[in-house]
Amino acid sequence: MSRLWSRFGARTAAVALLSVGVAGGFYLGEDRETQQQSLPAQVGFQVNQAEYDDQQERQAEQRVRSAKQRAVDYRAKQRAAEAAKEAAERAREAEAAAASRKKEREAAEKKAAKAGGSGTSKPFDGPIPASCNEYSGNRRTGCAMMIDYGFGISEFPCLEKLWTKESGWNHKASNPSSGAYGIPQSLPGSKMGSVASDWRTNPATQITWGLGYIKGRYTTPCGAWNYFQNNGHY
Repeated sequence: MSRLWSRFGARTAAVALLSVGVAGGFYLGEDRETQQQSLPAQVGFQVNQAEYDDQQERQAEQRVRSAKQRAVDYRAKQRAAEAAKEAAERAREAEAAAASRKKEREAAEKKAAKAGGSGTSKPFDGPIPASCNEYSGNRRTGCAMMIDYGFGISEFPCLEKLWTKESGWNHKASNPSSGAYGIPQSLPGSKMGSVASDWRTNPATQITWGLGYIKGRYTTPCGAWNYFQNNGHY
């Protein structure tokens, strides 16, 4: 009886061991198949990770280059702004110097005009006309307008000589080189538009402007003529 149970037990143990072996073999086979199937996925992940890292590195390099370029552009703009500021400052200084020189020149001209053109002495040789009727054309008109302006007839010989030199009393006289125009040779001629719009053709408009210019700068026609004799212009 004991032997029968012994043989039965041995066979049962053998069957159990065989079952475990079969199950273990199946499991190992299945695990190798699973590992083989997951290998491409792992390789693909590593490739994707490498590409991602490379892309991140390229983007970082691009950001660095962009930052450097912005810094260069900013410095260039700063230098341009500083250069423009310096140029504007130099222009202001030049304008101020020119205005100062002009002011000094005008003061000197007025001083010279007053010194030589008070009307008490005449800077010319010749008789003083008895009346404006001794002249004709634009000269007669100019003589009459000068007296109406407040100057004595003794000033007219100076005015007559001055504008004879300038234009020959031709109200259409034009200087092609300087652009001066009219009887008083206004430069530019358009200045006479402050009197009237017909400054190109009306001798009275030109004479009115010319008398105002002389009075403001030289006080009298003889003052303007004296300055002209010394400087070649007025």
